Amino acid sequence: MIVTTTPNIEGHRITAYHGLVVGEVIMGANIVRDLFASITDVIGGRSGAYESKLADAREEATKELKDRARAMGANAVVGVDLDYEVVGNSMLMVSISGTAVTVD
Repeated sequence: MIVTTTPNIEGHRITAYHGLVVGEVIMGANIVRDLFASITDVIGGRSGAYESKLADAREEATKELKDRARAMGANAVVGVDLDYEVVGNSMLMVSISGTAVTVD
């Protein structure tokens, strides 16, 4: 499955459009990660706990996008957009969307 932010794929021709496809994940960050992230924020540096959580959420949302595109008969997704949102105090939402297509 090819997933790209571009509207087309170099060396491939889009032969069918299947429509909009979306992958969404909402994940909670637990209290221990929140505590360590707070400490990191106070002393400076990167928050490995949150970076790991972001990577997990992004991977899961992308997997969902690919699975839904396959179910539509697509073998690629073009025009992909990835968004991050904070929901409430400690929930993270990752949303990825694009156009499911068939390419040769």
